[in-house]
Amino acid sequence: MTSASGASVSPTPAHASQGAAARRLRAAVVGASGYAGGEALRLLSAHPDVEVATVAAHSSAGRRLSEVAPHIDLGHDPVLQETTVETLRGHDVVVLALPHGQSGQIAAALRADDPDVLVLDLGADHRLDSAQDWAEYYGSEHSGTWAYGMPELPLADGTRQRDLLVGAREIAVPGCNATAVSLALAPLVRAGLVDGSQLSAVLPVGLSGAGRSPKQHLLFSEVSGSASPYAVGGSHRHVPEVLQNLRRASGKDGLRLTFTPVLVPMSRGILAVINAPITGDTTTADLLAALRGDYADEHFIAVLEEGIFPSTGEVTGANTARLGAAVDRHSGQATVVVALDNLVKGTAGAAIQSLNLALGLPEATGLTRTAIAP
Repeated sequence: MTSASGASVSPTPAHASQGAAARRLRAAVVGASGYAGGEALRLLSAHPDVEVATVAAHSSAGRRLSEVAPHIDLGHDPVLQETTVETLRGHDVVVLALPHGQSGQIAAALRADDPDVLVLDLGADHRLDSAQDWAEYYGSEHSGTWAYGMPELPLADGTRQRDLLVGAREIAVPGCNATAVSLALAPLVRAGLVDGSQLSAVLPVGLSGAGRSPKQHLLFSEVSGSASPYAVGGSHRHVPEVLQNLRRASGKDGLRLTFTPVLVPMSRGILAVINAPITGDTTTADLLAALRGDYADEHFIAVLEEGIFPSTGEVTGANTARLGAAVDRHSGQATVVVALDNLVKGTAGAAIQSLNLALGLPEATGLTRTAIAP
């Protein structure tokens, strides 16, 4: 069977609907030595219904997990396997944390072998609806569109993206920056409180947001005490993803976004500062009412009181997005500030949340709203 987005779904397995009482689900994590894959592995290690049976990597294959991720304790110390379809067969869940363009072929082979396997792609390969957008921003062939793993995203028809994740077997996990900006703007664009043709976001991002592969700008001597913008001028690959989310949420076209991430010398976290011209006599109270209207019942989203704004330290290690908002009456601009952990709510936490929904488990299983104390 298929979802409204065209992504394939299947009935919830009997063992999942019964709380996985019969056995724990066997999972494989690919890219376990990277930041996103490592964080998914860390969260899965504490998941009561999932057993990590296989870890795989590329350059780190053949090494023990304790060598590349000594902070993760699975109760055993597996050797990282080569990333091949043969290695990944026979699991209930496969998590792919690979660079863009590398998930599509592996995922297609796994799903052809076993239609019941749940595949979660932490990369970008299956996020976008538009093959044209994919070609423009990624420069390769589009791998297709999967169910999008942002449960809280409100949709224009009055439902939630959550509804499309129940029973899904192919899930595209959102980008971390896209998560912050989409959650901030979706309620405001839906309610017509801001001008959707003049959206702007600047995002200080922790270094882990740039990935673990060696880069000159990640050398300590280059980043200590310094902030560096990247993907300036509309070239960041999360731009079409955010606009797609806002169209899904509002049903509106003509949306435009200026999007500038800035690497800052912290290990993890995003503090997104989003601005847009208000429409009519929109007030701070109106912004907060719209945000609360869409997120009041969301376990992992906190809308703060007027005059209070979040910081990244409040969400480190938590699967939580914290939002504050205000109207500058002098400039006629709305500002929304969002803090989230790019590796948890921005990536691996969203994957676990979506996994739980797909398998009929309580959505918050294996996740926490509590941050790590500084």
